[in-house]
Amino acid sequence: MEAKAVARHIRVTPMKARRVVNLIRGKQANEALAILKFAPQSASEPVYKVVASALANARVQADRHSVAFNEDDVVVSEAFVDEGPTMKRFQPRAQGRAYRINKRTSHITVVVATPQNEEVR
Repeated sequence: MEAKAVARHIRVTPMKARRVVNLIRGKQANEALAILKFAPQSASEPVYKVVASALANARVQADRHSVAFNEDDVVVSEAFVDEGPTMKRFQPRAQGRAYRINKRTSHITVVVATPQNEEVR
């Protein structure tokens, strides 16, 4: 069983989100949620939501296919962060100049799978 969740256009820089995603890659899903709940980084909140959504998607998929589902067996098999569109803003500076501020966004993707799917990959 494999399930995926994607959060797009999240207002956190991709570098900061990747630091958080690297903490949970390859971990058990419940353990990953516990790590994210207590991680001090601000990017841990949207990543937590994506992992929880992927876990819920796996549960729904198991119900749809009439497969026994145990949350303790689910592992974060893939987790990555891509760069989203950058909002460009300008801040006035001295002597009539303008300073550009890049407000970066991220696309966070998490794939959870049961161990038998891990062996197939």
